Formats: sequence, C-alpha cells, structure tokens
Amino acid sequence: MKDAKVIHESGEDYIEAVLMLQRENGEARSVDVAKKLGVSKPSVSRAMSILSDSGYIIMSETGALELTAKGKKHAQEVYERHLLLTQFLIKITGVSETKAEETACRIEHDIDEEITKGIQKWMRENA
Repeated sequence: MKDAKVIHESGEDYIEAVLMLQRENGEARSVDVAKKLGVSKPSVSRAMSILSDSGYIIMSETGALELTAKGKKHAQEVYERHLLLTQFLIKITGVSETKAEETACRIEHDIDEEITKGIQKWMRENA
C-alpha cells in the first residue's frame, strides 16, 4: 500500500485517535489507541504498519506513535470536521453531545468539502 493516495475510514479513525491521544497525554501508544477505539492490539499493529507504509505514521524506537506532517495534517482535518459536525448536530437537532459525536464520527469520513464549507458558514452566521 505504498503511496496510497486515499486513506480509508478506519485509517482516519486511527490517525485521529493518535492526534487526540497526543493532545491528551503528550504521546500515543498502540495500547492506548486500541483502548480508545475499542479494537484489539493486533488490529492496531496492522493498521499502524499500513499507515506507516503510506507515510502517515512513524513508530519510534520507544514504541510511541508519531504522526508525520502528512498524517498530522490529515488527522487535524478529520478532527476539525468531527468537532464541526458534532456542534452542528447538537445545534440543529438538540440531541445529546454523545449522540452527536457518534453520528459525527460516521459522517466525518464521507462529507463533501463543499458541504463542510456550507456548514461552517451556517455555524458562523447562526452562532
């Protein structure tokens, strides 16, 4: 999977989890990613290998997971969509934050950039 141009939904979940763990704990380890996503350690290991081959992740000698510049940029984009969609869903539907986050997590991978910009504009205008 060298030079993969498209990262799959699960890959986005993994790099987003790494980004969030780095922000929360200062670093991310495979065991923490497994716990955060509710997946097995072998699943994380396989995903990290694929993401490493694709240029999104570097596994340090100490076992810490580091996002490359490419990985960090992509993870931040996914995370920002996640936050935007969560707030949007809360505002327009009145659902709980938990329900909005669960739904945002499913939508964030498939939403079109034009739609995302439209939601951003609507949120600015209706803050």
